[in-house]
Amino acid sequence: MRVITGTARGKQLETREGRAVRPTPERVKEALFSIIQFHIEGRRVLDLFAGSGQLGIEALSRGAREAVFVDSSRESASVIRKNLDSCGFASRAKVKISDFEAYLARENQPFDLAFLDPPYRTGLLQRALPQAAARMNPGGTIICENPSDEEMPETAGGFQRIRSYRYGKIILSVYRKEDVTES
Repeated sequence: MRVITGTARGKQLETREGRAVRPTPERVKEALFSIIQFHIEGRRVLDLFAGSGQLGIEALSRGAREAVFVDSSRESASVIRKNLDSCGFASRAKVKISDFEAYLARENQPFDLAFLDPPYRTGLLQRALPQAAARMNPGGTIICENPSDEEMPETAGGFQRIRSYRYGKIILSVYRKEDVTES
């Protein structure tokens, strides 16, 4: 797993061993960042269920101002910190060891871009989406990764699913505020 482009292009990223994590496949990550390429620079990013931190790190490499990585696993947090250090992004990042609900309940600074990629088929994504939407700027974008056999809601917390992209068995669902048009 590597950083695709930007200031950390080509950097190899560590990940946890075993089945506890499921990194986003390289081709899906490339597609995701093509979709949002004009919605990254200068933005504040939330990488919820961060795992290795690869999505938030890719956003930082492409010019995001700041990224917050949230994962309930201490082991994942350690891997994220190592990856941030190796890419030179530690000063622009915060790593939080917390479950998503506790973190979102106490967070008061809004985000511009959020990645939600929890373990599949756990119901976490459907629970996290409206809570994350409540912590977004009005012009923000939420990207959810889910398996193709899992239904996603059309709306969540004032955000509307504007498009879904299928990559084999993976779906990327893009949400934006209902009163903000796609640009």
